[in-house]
Amino acid sequence: MTRFLTVVLLLVVILLPATSFAGSSAASNPVLPADEVASFANRVQRDLAARGANVAIVSRVGRDPAVLPEGINYTHVAFWVYARITKADGSTGMGYRVYNLYQRDGDLTQSDLVQDTPADFFAGAHSLDAGVIIPDARLQNKLLRVIASPTYAAMHNPSYAVLANPRTTQFQNCTEHTLDVLMAALYGTSDRAQIKTNIAAYFTPQAVPLNGVQRMFAPAASQALTTVDHGAQVGTATFGSIARFMEANALHDEIYRITPSQLTRFPS
Repeated sequence: MTRFLTVVLLLVVILLPATSFAGSSAASNPVLPADEVASFANRVQRDLAARGANVAIVSRVGRDPAVLPEGINYTHVAFWVYARITKADGSTGMGYRVYNLYQRDGDLTQSDLVQDTPADFFAGAHSLDAGVIIPDARLQNKLLRVIASPTYAAMHNPSYAVLANPRTTQFQNCTEHTLDVLMAALYGTSDRAQIKTNIAAYFTPQAVPLNGVQRMFAPAASQALTTVDHGAQVGTATFGSIARFMEANALHDEIYRITPSQLTRFPS
């Protein structure tokens, strides 16, 4: 029995760093210097604006990559929308507004839709590395209409799970919300049942390797790590799986990775 409890406690310790591997929380304890974060956020903004992106899907690395499951490069995903914004000095100008789903402070099993700035978005980053998807012009226009409509909020399910199954409506994480909004735009519907049917038919989730013992004791580390909405295999929406979906269906203009020193194609 003592050995069994030791194994359980060890699993909990191992899993604790992953309780927020989706990185879907607003930054409360920034890892990187604020000036570096602001400079990088501006770099990403300038790059998007130079490409004429009115809406883009942008991701950040919110956890140490060493603790992320295999195949997951980024941990938080949001829509960046080009719009008129009010700056810190009170002046107005054009820039990007970020549309996030964040875990609720004090209750990581619940989430809220939150708008913030690019600097706020990267304030929770573990490293200055962003994955970017620029949808094609037609899809950008559809997304803008959905984001500005009640459908955007209607796609939100506040019951949060890090490993939410994108084919069901039981739980949701930031990337699944992004996917649901994307599907709402593609198919011109706010019918969540139809959206989930389309996801099941056309979208391939990222497989997450978890053995049976890990699955059993994941909720001991955090209720947000539940996998009760999955079958024998665990699969969730990720930046990479959305990028592959966009690429396979020719829905993108560009998919790439940006760091302070370079810009490269995101691997498919």
